[in-house]
Amino acid sequence: MTSTQAISLVNEQQTANIAALLNQHKHLLLSGLTGSSKSVLMQATVALSSGFHLVICADKEAAAYFYNDLENLLHDREKELHKKQVLFYPTSYKRPYEPEKADNNYILSRTEVLSRVSVNVRKTIVVSYPEAICEKVFTKKMLSKNSFKMRQGEQVSLDFLTDLLATYNFERVDFVIEPGQFAIRGGIVDVFSFSNEQPYRIEFFGDEVDSIRS
Repeated sequence: MTSTQAISLVNEQQTANIAALLNQHKHLLLSGLTGSSKSVLMQATVALSSGFHLVICADKEAAAYFYNDLENLLHDREKELHKKQVLFYPTSYKRPYEPEKADNNYILSRTEVLSRVSVNVRKTIVVSYPEAICEKVFTKKMLSKNSFKMRQGEQVSLDFLTDLLATYNFERVDFVIEPGQFAIRGGIVDVFSFSNEQPYRIEFFGDEVDSIRS
């Protein structure tokens, strides 16, 4: 189905009734939906309702299919991560329950979702599956405690930053290519954090943060 079909569906009274009931926090059971009709109805309903939306699919494959459908309907595919309306919430691991094989790109996706939840961004759709939902996460307080913010013009020792990144288990490399890595060349530090899909470049003038860009 196309986004045009989704738009026409928004105007149907039945879809409006579904959205109204969801806004009243009612429990609904819908049947008779097959294939992409599920994602089309989801897109249409979200357009008429408020709040944060969580879709839990049967497994990772079904969640990925549903997520791709919504990405196409919402023209989200080419947007930067922080501008996307629909987000995918995977497990942290390449294989279930094997923490030693964590995937940093999956962690980046999870961090973006948790960040949206913590600030209550409306009309965000999160698509996930049971294994990912059951994985433990930091509380909002712990997430804030384990975050470090830096601003241009602040006094920050390069040695302190290096030690801090090591404490957070960031890997020092020659060139950063994925989340969880950092590189230092003279007074320039490249950090690929778990809160942005592009690495940050931090330039120091002595112990002063001269510039930050991504």
